[in-house]
Amino acid sequence: MAVDYAVIVVYLAGMLAMGWWGMRRAKSKSEFLVAGRRLGPWMYSGTMAAIVLGGASTIGGVGLGYQYGLSGAWMVFTIGLGLLALSVFFSARIARLKVYTVSEMLDLRYGGRAGVISGVVMWAYTLMLAVTSTIAYATIFDVLFDVNRTVAIILGGTIVVAYSTLGGMWSITITDMVQFVVKTIGVLLLLLPIAVVKAGGFSEMKAQLPTEYFDPLGIGGETIFTYVLIYTFGMLIGQDIWQRVFTARSDRTARWGGTVAGTYCLVYAVAGAVIGTAAKVMYPTLPSADAAFATIVKDELPVGVRGLVLAAALAAVMSTSSGALIACATVANNDIWSRLRGVVVKDGGEERDEVKGNRAFILIMGVAVIVIAIALNDVVEALTVAYNLLVGGLLVPIIGGLLWRRGTAAGALAAVGVGGVAVIALMAAYGILANQPVYYGLLASLAVYVVVSLATKPTDAAVLAAWRERLAGRGTDHDPATPDPVSV
Repeated sequence: MAVDYAVIVVYLAGMLAMGWWGMRRAKSKSEFLVAGRRLGPWMYSGTMAAIVLGGASTIGGVGLGYQYGLSGAWMVFTIGLGLLALSVFFSARIARLKVYTVSEMLDLRYGGRAGVISGVVMWAYTLMLAVTSTIAYATIFDVLFDVNRTVAIILGGTIVVAYSTLGGMWSITITDMVQFVVKTIGVLLLLLPIAVVKAGGFSEMKAQLPTEYFDPLGIGGETIFTYVLIYTFGMLIGQDIWQRVFTARSDRTARWGGTVAGTYCLVYAVAGAVIGTAAKVMYPTLPSADAAFATIVKDELPVGVRGLVLAAALAAVMSTSSGALIACATVANNDIWSRLRGVVVKDGGEERDEVKGNRAFILIMGVAVIVIAIALNDVVEALTVAYNLLVGGLLVPIIGGLLWRRGTAAGALAAVGVGGVAVIALMAAYGILANQPVYYGLLASLAVYVVVSLATKPTDAAVLAAWRERLAGRGTDHDPATPDPVSV
């Protein structure tokens, strides 16, 4: 294991070094929060794929393959579909808005009245996403160093908080690109073929397992529909995803780079399910499906390769965790704290103070995430609550604002309030993991949005005119601290 330890230690040290490099580059709010909006297609694709494919997609995806076979790919597959839909239909206009948060977009569209409420909902989502990603360190570090859960969470969380706080989005972007390469090599090029060979090949897997393991719909139609509703739609509106869209150099980069990343996710989904299916052949009686990834890595891979694959799993968790952390801090500072104080600093004014403020919020949110992760046990329930609130409360006003001219601020606020309350009430009635809360919560949000919008005065023509200008990429202030676009 000494070689495996060396691989992991070098990897972690590299993450911290990139945080230091990012600190030297992030001199303005734009550089710190959205990497100066200067990422070219290759770096944009890699970092976008890295953030959406986290510990749930890697460890959880393999676990679903172990439990359901090839149809276990659907969870990650719907994530890829959501990223494709975002990239093809919405990313270009999102990138042209030149904002920092989803709530800023809502303010632009509806006239500055939806920010704080939508910010609170988005903050809760990004916080829980960061927490669940941080909890995943316990599984990986337990395999690596045989340490207890609390120490594992503190160790992994501290490294992510450190490089995120130092360099903001630049540090996260560079580390995510490395993590993308490590994941590709570790999971797709090494673990996938080795797992299939160790299981005796596809013919042996088919002979050993029930036929439903090879049924593409074996996981169930209702489950697939729920995945689409939560993860595909969730990809369209999450602050963690939008903040990466804001880093694109151009709307073309956002569209085509995101399409490449979405396609990569589809491949990754199938790979995880196949690895899990192979693990079922080798270890038919594991106590937990989520233990399949760690077990096959620990028992079947040679020294050195094992360290690289575990680094790949660590990379998957870190990329999602850091992306969720900076999104959580950005929303907390820009959408909640600044608005409550009545102070919103524009680009070009007090930039250094803005960087310091956002850096402080990343540190504060990072410490909070680690503390909550230590106290929380049920990852699935926490993630379900986060996505139910996101989709039930914010999907309708965001997509409605992008597609329906008649939507109003009153309709948007009613949709957020009714959808959010409905989801919470239905989770209390049916259970957190039930499907009904997000189904009925989303329908309630849609109905209220349409009815209230039609019953209230249309959005002011000047607000809509300013909105159209922003969608066209005009009417934005240039950040003087941002250099001219470069290809990265």
